[in-house]
Amino acid sequence: MKILIAEDDELSRNILKAMVAKSGYEPVLAADGLAAYEIMTSPDTPMLALLDWMMPGLDGVEVCRKLREIASNEPPYLILLTSRDSQADIVSGLKAGANDYIVKPYDVEELQVRIGVGRRVVELQSALARRISELQEALAQIKTLQGILPICMYCKKIRDDNQYWRQVEHYVADHSEAEFSHGICPDCYKKHVLPQIENRIGSKKPQL
Repeated sequence: MKILIAEDDELSRNILKAMVAKSGYEPVLAADGLAAYEIMTSPDTPMLALLDWMMPGLDGVEVCRKLREIASNEPPYLILLTSRDSQADIVSGLKAGANDYIVKPYDVEELQVRIGVGRRVVELQSALARRISELQEALAQIKTLQGILPICMYCKKIRDDNQYWRQVEHYVADHSEAEFSHGICPDCYKKHVLPQIENRIGSKKPQL
């Protein structure tokens, strides 16, 4: 799992990098807020970020706010790092979209635990997003069998999207997960099968 470290102080950035790597994550580094925002809006973006509050370009709060303006089924987990510890600052950071807030100087073990919480949240979000996608696909399959289907009055074939006439079972099988087994209903047995049997029996009777 990738973790963005956005910190303008090189020493602090390297300390966080070593801690993140030691915990088994892949650190991605940014030295200012603009670089952090670009990384977090790029393909294969980290799903968890450690953002220093005070950075050139964009500060951590502004990065949080801009990222939350982007609609997503899997939003990133954002942790603000700052020396500001007043209640007003904490409220401001959380309102901007941060998921968590750690005051400097932070305890390494506490930060690791909070990162672990963020990882679990990201994994749950990812699992939920996959489930939603699966349900949407299932709903789309159901919807393909709704509406008006052109069907022949005589042979009961269905005209598909490519204007070909096909057997009903073939059309349904292509648009759902239904499987078919063939049989003969009582009415068709009397109408089609029984006369054939009687004709065969009649043809085998000896001529007098």
